[in-house]
Amino acid sequence: MNKQIDINSDMGEIQQLLDNGTYADIMPYISSINVACGGHAGDDDMMIAMVVMAKERGVNIGAHPSFPDRENFGRVIMEMPSSAIIETVADQVSHLQKIALNNGSFLTHVKPHGALYNLAVTNNDIAAAIGTGVKNVNERLKLVGLAGSTMLSVWRKMGFDTYGEGFADRTYESDGSLRNRKYDDALIIIPTIAANQAGKMACNEKFNAIDGSQIKMDIQSVCIHSDTPNSVEIAKAVYSVLRL
Repeated sequence: MNKQIDINSDMGEIQQLLDNGTYADIMPYISSINVACGGHAGDDDMMIAMVVMAKERGVNIGAHPSFPDRENFGRVIMEMPSSAIIETVADQVSHLQKIALNNGSFLTHVKPHGALYNLAVTNNDIAAAIGTGVKNVNERLKLVGLAGSTMLSVWRKMGFDTYGEGFADRTYESDGSLRNRKYDDALIIIPTIAANQAGKMACNEKFNAIDGSQIKMDIQSVCIHSDTPNSVEIAKAVYSVLRL
């Protein structure tokens, strides 16, 4: 494959995945991690563990800020004014950045999580608030968001470098949005299917939406969720396709 695609994974969210080696097992097959920084999950010990692990393996470290809602894992919309979103994003990114620096590393990017991410896909004000929060900490960080969405346009106008991402382990609606996790068919857990979808995305080729229609997108990064069933095998399969 001629086009070099970043492979990212959301990490630092679940203690069991650290303890059972899932995070470590995924690391050889990805190039970036997005670390939960206290909003929906994660604490200092977990953040330190993820920063050290990524540094040892030469994997880029990014912040994964969210609505401050640990009870719902950041997957429920919170009614917050832009000023509060700016503040919580800045606080979360700043906290992880300090931990990275204290452990001889640095952040390269920011990718919002869950409901905050999904809102920013179509809500320019939310996207701008996220961007402002990041800019208040480090304006050199790249911002990662859904490929083809307006959130990327908002961030580019703010002066950020951006990565449009696709999801290997998620299904899509015909308009290019992600299938809501409330549906049983929102996840792709079969490694070969996930890898096939990632490969088509990376080549800007059409792939099947959930209703059977064909969509395509221009991506610079592919996400594999570390908490998806079979995540390690999915990571291996995606890596084998994208690194050919």
